Amino acid sequence: MNKYHIPENAIITVAGTVGVGKSTLTAALAERLGFKTSLEQVEHNPYLENFYHDFERWSFHLQVFFLAERFKEQKRIFEMGGGFVQDRSIYEDTGIFAKMHADQGTMSKMDFETYTSLFEAMVMTPYFPHPDVLIYLEGSLPSILNRIKERGREMEIQTDVSYWERMYERYSVWINEFEACPVLRLNIDDYDVQDPESMSGILKKVEEIIRRS
Repeated sequence: MNKYHIPENAIITVAGTVGVGKSTLTAALAERLGFKTSLEQVEHNPYLENFYHDFERWSFHLQVFFLAERFKEQKRIFEMGGGFVQDRSIYEDTGIFAKMHADQGTMSKMDFETYTSLFEAMVMTPYFPHPDVLIYLEGSLPSILNRIKERGREMEIQTDVSYWERMYERYSVWINEFEACPVLRLNIDDYDVQDPESMSGILKKVEEIIRRS
């Protein structure tokens, strides 16, 4: 047991829209807890650049790739007995990204049904530990758009702002309906990953949520 009295086998998932700071907070929390990290495979995704140039052609391929990688990570977390901070949840893949493309017609109904069947099959396996707490990062849309610009990924910068606006709106609805595990909501303007006191405050809240659940 660490000094925050968070179980050593706990699973903490950091969620939120693109550019909100999930990876940075994931690394900071894992370091303070002595936990392992489970990071989203962005740089090595063979579909990502093609996807940003042609949503309709590549959305299904991209989401299946992310789903497979996420499931492999879920299996690794299970086999290693927890003790992880996870960057983005598998629930976001299906509840936000795949559904958004299906709704706007950039993923066919048939492909979305296939994708959903794969997701449901994965959830039913024993290799699918639910998080002990989901930390949801939120902030104003202008702040998030500025972070996307500062991160400097050309394919994100060139994407029409309406795409990020739709995603932002969907996340706002999604988190209000999310019930798979306890949720801690954090505004990105209310903490600083470089400030030990700020990080301690977040971990104390995580400890309280896990103790109550």
